[in-house]
This record gives sequence, structure tokens and C-alpha cells, in this order.
Amino acid sequence: MSKADPVRAECPDRRKCLAMLAAAVSAPLVMSASGCVATGGPSRVDHVWGRRGLSDGRFLKPRAITIDPDDQLYIVDTTGRIQVFDVDGCHLRTWKVPDTANGRPTGLSFDSRPENPTTPRLLVADTHYYRMLVFDPDGELQTDQQIGGKSGSADGEFAFVTDAVCDAEGNVYVGEYGASDRIQKFSPDGQFVASWGGTGEAPGRFLRPQSLVVDGQTLWIADACNHRIVRYDLAHQTPQMIGQWGTEGTAPGQLHYPYDLAVDRDGSIVVCEYGNQRLQRFTEDGVCLGVWGSPGHEPGQLYQPWGVVIDSSGRVHVLDSNNHRVQRVTAI
Repeated sequence: MSKADPVRAECPDRRKCLAMLAAAVSAPLVMSASGCVATGGPSRVDHVWGRRGLSDGRFLKPRAITIDPDDQLYIVDTTGRIQVFDVDGCHLRTWKVPDTANGRPTGLSFDSRPENPTTPRLLVADTHYYRMLVFDPDGELQTDQQIGGKSGSADGEFAFVTDAVCDAEGNVYVGEYGASDRIQKFSPDGQFVASWGGTGEAPGRFLRPQSLVVDGQTLWIADACNHRIVRYDLAHQTPQMIGQWGTEGTAPGQLHYPYDLAVDRDGSIVVCEYGNQRLQRFTEDGVCLGVWGSPGHEPGQLYQPWGVVIDSSGRVHVLDSNNHRVQRVTAI
């Protein structure tokens, strides 16, 4: 297999998955003279999988990725399919969201509610249907747990839903863009609690809050069209902003349309940039630690990536959306 033909497969069995791992391809870490340095030595792409298509294991512009406590990857693409894979890209199961005529989901996350921590829920930002859907890990729709479904700006109504996440107490936070550009908070039983934000560039306002991540008592937000990362303290009924960082640009440490982020075990933040077509690692205060990726189609290059997750082994999985694939990176 040539370097120009990256590892791609639908993984019909485990042996083929393991064989593909032997075809690992290296990619250099992008370094800068401004002090942006790597955290773990040379960056390596140790697995690339997926290709354009409609059959199981293939993608058509995948738009969101999340990972469950068992290291299974859940990916939704523009067909409305949710496909589940192991961390080596072996396809496990597929289902579809109930409606796709108006558009497809752009956000996925897992939560474990306090009353049932052994059965996590898959939260789906059903963007163009103004709602959050809930599935069990096997794809069974939990209709009684849906939030929203009506377009509007009143409490509990939504513009275009971008993401939905849950905190340790079971409260749900839903982001939206378009007419509202805000975050709404709901109680564990789906009742409206609070909202904040609004369209704008000033601190406390948003321009497409594309991705939300809960880490302990902190809510992280990728404020995509403001080219910044924002964090909120969840200890308050209406969460309070405790910091933001990011300026628009292409240099290491700057951001251009950050679409997703993941919090690593050491507290550092990996940001996926749709506009700059790369990943960056930051401290929680926004100091750049490493940069990986560049525009293109080869292993180690990205074409309009939308998502990133980190598995239990610390490996980074990036949703290389317009290359219709996933790349796994061992260091950034």
C-alpha cells in the first residue's frame, strides 16, 4: 500500500483491523519559533480509516463524533446515519435519526445520569429540527427524554441546535446558533432552568457556539465564529464565565473557526479548527503547546475537520470530514 493510498477499510473483522495498524504512517509536528512546542515528542498518525460512501463503515461528510465509556466511537454524517465503531475503526452497528428532510445533526455527546450511571445516553443535536434527541447506545430512541422541537426564541425553544451535553447532576446544556446564539440549561427532567448569551462579539455573547464540553464543574464552549474558546463555572444556577481566549488568525496559538474541542486527562485542551484545518493543544488558559495537521488529503493532512475526541489511552481521533475519514494521532 503506497503512502498516497492511506489505510482505509470498513473492518469486517478484527484481524483486518489489526493488520491495518501495521501500516502506520508518520506525519511531522508543525513547530513554531514563537514557543509553540509539542507535549509528547514527534506526532504520529498511527491509523487512518474510512472512505466516501453509503455502506456501513463509509461516510458522506461526517459532522460529529463522540466516544462512550467503553471507547466506542459514534459518528453521524450528512445521510443522518449514526455509525458505531471501535477505536480501530471496526464497524459495530448503524441506525438513522428519525427525520432528515430538513437537515442532519451536527452534535453528539454521551452522558451518564446520576440515577443510572451504568447506562449512558447518546445526546444528539438534531440541528434543523430544533431539538435534542436521546438514544440508548444500541440506537433505541428515547422519545420521553427529548428536549425542544419548536423553532423560536422563547425559553425551551431553539434556533439551530449545535450541541447538547450533561453535567454530573444531570442538568443538560444545549447550544444554538442563528437567531439566538445562546446556551440554554435544563433540569434532569427536561425543565427550562436558565439561558445566557445572545448574538455578538462582546464577552458573554456568541457567534455559533458550535461545541460544548463538560469537564467537572467547567463548561467549555467552542465559540466558532468568534474564533475563541470560552469556559463557564457550572456551580451557579446560571453558569458564570470564568475565562476566554483566542484571536482570529493562522499563526500557532491563533484560531480560525474552532468547531470542536476535547479535554485531556492532564487538563490540556485539544481544539479542532475547521478553518485552519489542524489541531492545536492548549493549556486551560490558552497557551499553545502543540500544532498538528495542514490542509490536504494525505495522512497527517485534513480537509475541513469537524470533530475531535480522546480515548482512554490518550490517543486523539479527529473527524476529517471532507476527506470522509478518521485519523488517529498519538501525540500533539
